[in-house]
Amino acid sequence: MKNRRRKRRWMAAILSAALLITGVSGWNVSAEPQRPETVACSASFTEKRLVPVGRTVGLKLFSHGVMIVGLDEVPTDSGVISPAKECGLKIGDIITQVNGQPVNTIEEMEEILSKQGASPMALSALRGGKQLEVTTTAVSCAPDGSYKLGAWIRDSMAGIGTVTWYDPESKQFCALGHGINDIDTGLLMPLKDGGIMSSSVTGILKGSSGSPGQLHGSFDLSCDIGTLTENTSSGVFGTVNDDRFNGTAFPLATRSEVKTGKATILSNIDGDSVQEYSVEILRIYPENGSDTRNLMVQVTDKRLLEATGGIVQGQSGSPILQNGKLVGAVTHVLVNDPTRGYGILIENMLDTAE
Repeated sequence: MKNRRRKRRWMAAILSAALLITGVSGWNVSAEPQRPETVACSASFTEKRLVPVGRTVGLKLFSHGVMIVGLDEVPTDSGVISPAKECGLKIGDIITQVNGQPVNTIEEMEEILSKQGASPMALSALRGGKQLEVTTTAVSCAPDGSYKLGAWIRDSMAGIGTVTWYDPESKQFCALGHGINDIDTGLLMPLKDGGIMSSSVTGILKGSSGSPGQLHGSFDLSCDIGTLTENTSSGVFGTVNDDRFNGTAFPLATRSEVKTGKATILSNIDGDSVQEYSVEILRIYPENGSDTRNLMVQVTDKRLLEATGGIVQGQSGSPILQNGKLVGAVTHVLVNDPTRGYGILIENMLDTAE
């Protein structure tokens, strides 16, 4: 029963187009301080070949624990009370256990609150990766009598994104080039499990200055075609059930091999057809720790500019190719100039995968 309720919730999120997965950035880009480049690519990297994909997929992610995305006051017969706020919980905290019992869904949390009633409860939560223990007591909401903590929580997300590469040997894939972040807090959603579904692009909301565009898609809800295993700042990783992403494998470009100038991206903006479009790499940023915005690219292909206005939400993960090698992936669009966006280098994506 719980699985059916869970499935209905993420299906509703998909059907209402609640999320289109692509990063969005403001216009102002500050130059990072110059620092020595110390990446030493191993022989395995220079010998490795991956298949650039460029296909959109539907992604669904179920969180490990429930994330607090908002705090509110509960109207009671004694006035308004916020137990969550009073016990020290904050937006972005991830509740993982109640009285030692694991919690991963909204339904599980609601069931525990209903059974616990007005009795004190011990909550285990994560804040910035650190364990947090608090004690609180739910209060009865005057309008309906249900017990509440005064916290809005989220346990899943769904949307459309683009697969960057596929490894025929391991059947591993990587999509997006950035993580799936909660839309309210901006924090990386902790992955418990998830899957991908085949998709078809059914429409485009064209981007313009100040208003990023979007790909709209329909998903095959009958079955998953793969499993999500990691949600990281450098991309979403998983394994696919078959060889649908197989194709010509490309060698990988090291940072030192990537040059400013002409390049191409593979992107799926109509149905399930992947086309190659011309772009230009405008800038290669110095290494900056975990920052995944390694490149700035500009769309120069007239076909893509006419259809989308440049880079739109849903294209995140589109592989970047240059001189016969896989360079990385598109990750973000600039709000005030949708013809431009950021990209991540393939070596940084693989560092996370390893």
